[in-house]
Amino acid sequence: MSTVLVIAGSDSSGGAGITRDVRTLTQLGTRALCVVTAVTAQSHTQLCATHIIPPGMVQAQMAAALATCRPGAIKIGMLATAATVLAVAAALPSAGPPVVLDPVLASSSGGELLDSGGRAALCATLLPRVTLLTPNIPEAAALIGSHAARSEAQLLEQAAALLALGPQAVLLKGGHAAGPEASDLLLTAHGTPHWLRAPRSSALRRGTGCALSSAIAAGLASGLPLTAACERAKQHVTQLLQHDH
Repeated sequence: MSTVLVIAGSDSSGGAGITRDVRTLTQLGTRALCVVTAVTAQSHTQLCATHIIPPGMVQAQMAAALATCRPGAIKIGMLATAATVLAVAAALPSAGPPVVLDPVLASSSGGELLDSGGRAALCATLLPRVTLLTPNIPEAAALIGSHAARSEAQLLEQAAALLALGPQAVLLKGGHAAGPEASDLLLTAHGTPHWLRAPRSSALRRGTGCALSSAIAAGLASGLPLTAACERAKQHVTQLLQHDH
């Protein structure tokens, strides 16, 4: 069984965060190693409180997990602060497996999950270590200090700007856009743009970003090429929106 190391925050509602990550990996037949970066008190409508795990404890969890089993991929979600970002970046294996980073900046209800210092540290120290960055439209705009993309041309421009920050590839998710299709853009430094399209769902589900990034990590851990891993993950989330209640 392939293994993914998940580095993320907990969500007491069970809708997002490390609970959604582990659930996704289990559905895809993948083992999870877990590092908790923060404990959040959340409902489906509100972020009530956040407790940050000390960075040294985050590093200790990472060291223990990596000593237990070498993962086939690493998925990073909520990091909360610059100190945690720096701790995770320092503890990543230097010649490790592919890393999928979901830049969790805010909860669905609008609560902040990565502060301004953390965003700066993310761009400066962690993005150059990442195989794939998976922002949604608001996250992409926030990371590059721009307005939200409103067209496919703007999505291409912003994905290219994110690539310039150091990741090997960017999957810019189009779920916040309008139109009959939910179109995600996969862009690599050496490839042509690849669009992943699916009919737009009217269903609202928390944790779809967590599910997508974890599903991609599961695919990479099992040996799928990046494009195939993204396509399979897109199919998984489309089914999630149709059937997960």
